[in-house]
Amino acid sequence: MPYTFKPVAPEPVHHIDYEKDLNPAQYEAVTTLEGPVLVIAGAGSGKTRTLVYRLAYLVEHGVDPSAILLLTFTRKASREMLTRAVHLVDQPLGQVVGGTFHGICYLWLRQYGERLGYPKGFTCMDRADQGDLLSMLKERLGFKKLSGPFPRKETMAEILSAVVNKDLSLDNLLARDYPQFVEQRDHLAEMAAAYQDEKRRHALLDYDDLLLEGRRLLTEHEDVRSHLSRRFQYLMVDEYQDTNRLQAELVQLLAYTHQNVMAVGDDSQSIYSFRGANFRNIMDFPKLFPGTRIIKLEENYRSTQPILDLANAVIAGARDKYTKCLFTRRADGVRPRLFRAATENEQSKLVVAQVQALQEEGTPLSEIAVLIRAGYHSFDLEIELVKAGIPFMKFGGFKFMESAHIKDLLAHLKVVANPRDAMSWTRVLLLLPGVGRQTCNKFNAQIGRDFDLAAAGKWLRNQRRPKELKDLADLLARLDAPGQTLMTRMNEVLSYYEPLAKERYDDYPKRMKDLEHLLTITARYRELQTFLNDLTLEPPSSLADVVTPTDEYLTLSTVHSAKGLEWDAVFIIWAADGRFPAFYSQERDDEMEEERRLMYVAATRARNYLALIFPSIGYSRQFGMTVNSPSRFIADIPRTLLEPWRAEVEEY
Repeated sequence: MPYTFKPVAPEPVHHIDYEKDLNPAQYEAVTTLEGPVLVIAGAGSGKTRTLVYRLAYLVEHGVDPSAILLLTFTRKASREMLTRAVHLVDQPLGQVVGGTFHGICYLWLRQYGERLGYPKGFTCMDRADQGDLLSMLKERLGFKKLSGPFPRKETMAEILSAVVNKDLSLDNLLARDYPQFVEQRDHLAEMAAAYQDEKRRHALLDYDDLLLEGRRLLTEHEDVRSHLSRRFQYLMVDEYQDTNRLQAELVQLLAYTHQNVMAVGDDSQSIYSFRGANFRNIMDFPKLFPGTRIIKLEENYRSTQPILDLANAVIAGARDKYTKCLFTRRADGVRPRLFRAATENEQSKLVVAQVQALQEEGTPLSEIAVLIRAGYHSFDLEIELVKAGIPFMKFGGFKFMESAHIKDLLAHLKVVANPRDAMSWTRVLLLLPGVGRQTCNKFNAQIGRDFDLAAAGKWLRNQRRPKELKDLADLLARLDAPGQTLMTRMNEVLSYYEPLAKERYDDYPKRMKDLEHLLTITARYRELQTFLNDLTLEPPSSLADVVTPTDEYLTLSTVHSAKGLEWDAVFIIWAADGRFPAFYSQERDDEMEEERRLMYVAATRARNYLALIFPSIGYSRQFGMTVNSPSRFIADIPRTLLEPWRAEVEEY
């Protein structure tokens, strides 16, 4: 639901000194009221301040608050902007309508839904309701008995949503993002059709239907479109780079009687294509709205100039962009540092040492962040942080020991280290099709003081069914063979576990990549028990579970989760080609461009201190030990922009 203030605004009183409070570019954006305006707001350039002051300026210059529509991506954002504008003008702004695209469309459908065949009492489903409906349809259509991988209800909901938000056909979406389900294409299409029929039959709308039906309302009913367009004479859209195709169309439809649209965003921070955000929306805005006035906010109020110089150099290589150059009045500051560690573990220990040094110099732990391209990039670091007693919270991705597939894999190694570990045996056995609690109980009843892997293998081979028990016995024999190193054991378990993961998890390709990264951590251990102790005696998630929001903690975050935030000191780890940018992104130009923007977003989170780190040596299951080079986004920039931590970095 959109956020609105109830009191009606009185006659405006002019008392804000806009020229004094704003820089020249912000002032131009705030005072340009008529026609389409595109504000390219660089990182830390006062985007929200500009929107708030423009709200105040409109009201102070006689615009009826009810003629203003503010579209944001969260209710919290619109609420904060409206609250700040109220304090600025010192009067209530109850008639200004602010909210998300989905919330605004929901209101319109409540008012005009009968035009589209919806009764006034239609129901809007949340994701849980949507999942329940999809699960019911899956059973009704008999798809639960299909052989081969089939999406869980949550994944099916993601697929249906992606078709809408990414503007892709089901075939193209499956080929690009869900290749494991390509063979089920016809069944998925049948289920999608049944889902649409069921919704229509029961007057149900899901989250994406709000946008679809909102657009249909405006396109099929000219009188409604005209009424809403004439009512909202001034449109403001925040984070325009994150809009999808449908949202851009809604803005165009609403503005067709006046073209008074201000879109605010940063093409260089368009990083959410996986959610359906369309980078072309902000680039093509001037084509959609001829005569657009483009205003660039380039003065940064967050970072030092050396950090901005690096960020500018990173984004300068973008293929398609609005050219801008961030600058600040904070000219002094240390140059961003580039460090090449020998191994991933050295990278982790280096971060721990630097965090401790920053704390000694007076930087609070809450003002330090470690940013990662993917959730699994911090696995090794989490272990070292626990050893050092540094509390942390992780945002984005998953915590190392909390994921089922990590626990599955480690359970196989735990029974090698301790054949009497009944809990791990239960986990290992329950992974097998046809094995239930009864079989587990029979197996665990055999465990005694002298129980070993040979005894376990013998019991498994003596069972009549299922065949998978004998396959497990074969694995145990290989793991128990003389001369097996920890790395060879890990590879054996990975090969054995992969088909089980494929059957168990519909997102198994991602999970297998996570598991392969575990090999990097394994490579530095020689002894199985030490490896398991480091991971399980004090699991990395334990500290994160006990800290509260009032505690001071280090932030670990994916770059996606860090957007919009800032810290005094930022470390970007695994800044290596193939990790950042990711290997899989190198096959598509548009994905590589988004990877570059991700690096720009990561760099611009830092106020005073920025470090980029990568290990020289990595490990790949496919290639074994690999030699890493720095991220191409860093390797291509002038060396003078970086402060090397070791002499060999100067060779790049």
